[in-house]
Amino acid sequence: MFKLGDRVVYPMHGAGIIEAIEEKEVLGEKQEYYVIRLPLGDMRVMVPIRNAITVGVREVVSEEDLDRALAVLQEEETEMPSNWNQRYRANLEKIRSGDIMTVAEVMRNLIRRDQEKGLSTGERKMLDTAKQIFVSELILIKDMEEESAMRLIDGLTSS
Repeated sequence: MFKLGDRVVYPMHGAGIIEAIEEKEVLGEKQEYYVIRLPLGDMRVMVPIRNAITVGVREVVSEEDLDRALAVLQEEETEMPSNWNQRYRANLEKIRSGDIMTVAEVMRNLIRRDQEKGLSTGERKMLDTAKQIFVSELILIKDMEEESAMRLIDGLTSS
């Protein structure tokens, strides 16, 4: 169970801070929700407490794990399926995992592919989603501004 002020990651949305725990009635059923404020876009999401672990809500990683994820951005690209649809599904599954290392891997591979061949609209949107998720966690852990975090990523991934 998380508590107020905990820094957490909600897969496919990014990192945020639990700013409230509220009870709401939905369809006649009362349940408690985490209210998570996501710094990017100043968005708030509500996650039912009983489903939080199932949907992959986790604590932000340690600074050491973040540094390892940043190092992944500089490694060689890993083999990806040549078929667009297979590649898209594999990358989406990795992003949905919520694991910062696999999100970093997806970012790196898509950035490299973009530099070499360009990306389709769907893959460009996927890259933007992966970056948003990664940057939101980077911002919370390193106490950075979004612009600085983006510059850091761009610097690590430029060829």
